[in-house]
Amino acid sequence: MKPSSPFLAGRSELVRALAAHRDALVRVGLVSLLVNLLMLTPTLYMLQVYDRVVVSRNELTLLAVSLIALLLFAVIAGAEALRSRLLVKASAAIEARLGLRVFGAAFEASLNPLSGDGARALGDLTTLRQFLTGQAVFAFFDAPWTPIYILVLYLLHPALGAAALLFGILQTVLAAWSHRQSVAPAQQAADAAQREQALVGGISRNAEAVEAMGMAPALHQRWAGLRRERRDSAGAQQELGQRLGAVSKFTRQAQQSLILGLGALLVIDGQLTAGAMIAANVLTTRALAPIDTLVGSWRVAIAAREAFGRLERLLEGFPPREAHPVPAEPAGFVTLRQVSAMVPGREAPVLDYIDLKLEPGTVTALIGPSGSGKSTLARVIMGVWPDVRGEVLLDGEPLENFDRARLGPQLGYLPQDIELFEGSVADNIARFGQPDPNKVIVAAQACGLHEAILRLPRGYDTPVGEAGHLLSAGMRQRIGLARAVYGKPALVVLDEPNANLDEAGELALSRLLHHLGEIGSTVLVASHRPGVLGVAGRVVAMQAGRVRFDGPRDEVLVALRSRAPAPDTAPPQPPGFDPLTAHP
Repeated sequence: MKPSSPFLAGRSELVRALAAHRDALVRVGLVSLLVNLLMLTPTLYMLQVYDRVVVSRNELTLLAVSLIALLLFAVIAGAEALRSRLLVKASAAIEARLGLRVFGAAFEASLNPLSGDGARALGDLTTLRQFLTGQAVFAFFDAPWTPIYILVLYLLHPALGAAALLFGILQTVLAAWSHRQSVAPAQQAADAAQREQALVGGISRNAEAVEAMGMAPALHQRWAGLRRERRDSAGAQQELGQRLGAVSKFTRQAQQSLILGLGALLVIDGQLTAGAMIAANVLTTRALAPIDTLVGSWRVAIAAREAFGRLERLLEGFPPREAHPVPAEPAGFVTLRQVSAMVPGREAPVLDYIDLKLEPGTVTALIGPSGSGKSTLARVIMGVWPDVRGEVLLDGEPLENFDRARLGPQLGYLPQDIELFEGSVADNIARFGQPDPNKVIVAAQACGLHEAILRLPRGYDTPVGEAGHLLSAGMRQRIGLARAVYGKPALVVLDEPNANLDEAGELALSRLLHHLGEIGSTVLVASHRPGVLGVAGRVVAMQAGRVRFDGPRDEVLVALRSRAPAPDTAPPQPPGFDPLTAHP
């Protein structure tokens, strides 16, 4: 969004998004102006009742004044409801405007371990929306009226104005002190709760291993320690909160009583009327109400400010991409030029100056020992490795230039750690888009999975459970494989696709790879197992982050078996390297 005024030039994307709805905030401010003007009604009513009606004993005057006051109170109620509605609509519009953008940035951040907790961003957006509809915002709109109310008190009597100002300063100082005292205990309690929840979640996800290996007693002790730490931190926080609350309550009660006592003293001295005394007490409470509200909403305001800062950094760190149009049928030419992949905290690259070309209609087997960089290379080609140097091109265009939402259906990827999502088998195969039954069945049949799915309780509509826990590891892997080839993508990258497959699954995988090559897909398969080598026409052997051998399958296998000398650019081959098992 382009800045609409000089004031917004150079401002962050989040500020500009909020400023786009500044008209709603202006309307809220105008309604707040009306509300705060009418808040003088109780003061004026008491002045009239005590200083005029009680003295004159005129019932008609009392009726007229009361009816006017009731009418103004109704206007106040309507105005407050209106400004609440305006803020709710504005916050909903802001969330709708930013929701997709924040989701995309958070998703990109989750791919980068150095970018922070991307999953927290959506919670931050919710925190910001809730703050915009909370009492703290109304207090911000009402706070500028505090000096005006104090001025009115000063007009009633200078001593009343001075007393109200003193109490306002005292409450502000107490609020700042309370915040400083409560930040550390609150953070300790939150950290302890997070560690406890992480441990409980890990135990739940690995309950079978915990039970089988008798780890429950040790883990119970660790949980009890974290629970105790959380309880102690929460107890300290609650105790501090109660002490601070008692101090705040004492201050409010003292303010009300002392203002009333001061008013009574002025009445005794003949400097103030009884009506003005009562009105001053009510007006002081109203003048200091925004400060009370801000004190009560202090943590909410601080949390919203922190959420705003995190969202601002997130959106700045992951700006919208200028996406190039994706061809309706990309060819699938992949080119890597001098590609290195880095990892945080490690000086040596995981991949070191890789040059590689993959062409449509070919099946390439990627082999090498554990830690040689096979999975990293697969992630680099798919564009999901966070720190890549060099060029990764698809059909001659840098991969990062593509709109991933449009390019995604043209790509197929099976990672080592297969994650299925809550939903049906068909939903997972169809990538949670609108399922095309024919394409779903074709993908399942291509993986030799159709008959197995039909034997499930509800066939393709069978729920897989959270993370696919209702299915076996082999079934999860084959569903992930069907998801990867759904819609006949132009580029298919499979990382250890046969890790959990039985003999029938291996045979189905071989047929699938042969079929993908025949229909013109570009296929790269990283594997430790020899089953894929029979289908691959080309083999790329990796070692220590570099391509050691690259060429036709038979030539590379012969070279590996004969332990041919490595190219000058590759490190010497370790003894005992077996291309079939790919283990030294």
